[in-house]
Amino acid sequence: MTEDTIKRRARGLDRAFDILDFLKEVGQPLRPNDIASGIGSPKSTVYELVASLLERRILEPVGKEGHVYLGRQLYFLGQAHLRHFDLSREADHALQEIVSQTRETAQMCLLNGRKYTVALMKEGERHFRISSDIGENAPIPWTASGRLLLAHLSDQEIVDLIDEDDFILPGGERLPLERFLAEIRQAGIDGFFSFDSVADTFTHCFAAPVKDPSGVAIATLCIVAPRADAKNNYNDYRRVLIDSANNLARRINE
Repeated sequence: MTEDTIKRRARGLDRAFDILDFLKEVGQPLRPNDIASGIGSPKSTVYELVASLLERRILEPVGKEGHVYLGRQLYFLGQAHLRHFDLSREADHALQEIVSQTRETAQMCLLNGRKYTVALMKEGERHFRISSDIGENAPIPWTASGRLLLAHLSDQEIVDLIDEDDFILPGGERLPLERFLAEIRQAGIDGFFSFDSVADTFTHCFAAPVKDPSGVAIATLCIVAPRADAKNNYNDYRRVLIDSANNLARRINE
C-alpha cells in the first residue's frame, strides 16, 4: 500500500467520523446533501461514505426520502465496549454510592474532543430532578468538571483547545480567560472544584477528578444539588465526592 493510499484512506476515515459526529450533534435523520453542507465536505465524498456506512449498518436508512441516521451496529459496538471498559462499569457503582450517601444527583463526566459531556448519571433520591442529557456536548468553560479535566494542559494548549465562542456564558457575559486559567490551576492543586451552575439558577455543581496512574484526570465524578442543600451540606458532599473519585481511580488503575 502506497503512502498516498494510506493518506487517502485516513482522510476518508476522518470524514466518516465527521458524519457520525454531525448526526449525533443534530440528533435527527438527514439527507446526505444536508450532511455534506453541515460538515463542509464535497457531496460526492459524503454520498460515497454514506453508502459504505449503510452497507456496514453503521448508518441506517430512515423513511423514503433518502434520510439516514446512526445505525444499530453502533449500539452493539457500544455494548461490546462497555463489557470491557472498567471505568464505565466501576463508575456506575461509584455513582450509586454517591446517591445513597447524599441523595443528590451524581454524574460521571468526560471530555469529548473540544467539548464536555455527561457520560453516566444517577438521579438523586429526592423530588427535585436535574435535567441533563447524557451524551450532549457542552462548552468546557461552562462546567465545574472542565477546570479539572484541563489541569494537565499548558495555558497555550487550553487556549488552542477551546473555541472562542465557548467563553460566552449562557447569560451573554464573557468568562475572562485569565480567570478561567487561574481556576484551572487552583482546581488542579485542590483536586476539587465547585461553583453555582452557569446553565441554570437553581443548582450548585461539585466535581472531583478520577486520575490515571500518571496523574491526569481521565474523568470526573460530580454532584449536582439544589443551591440551598449544597450550601448546608457542602463539606459532607465534598468529602463523599473526593473519596468516591479516589476509590474509583484505585479500582480502575489496579
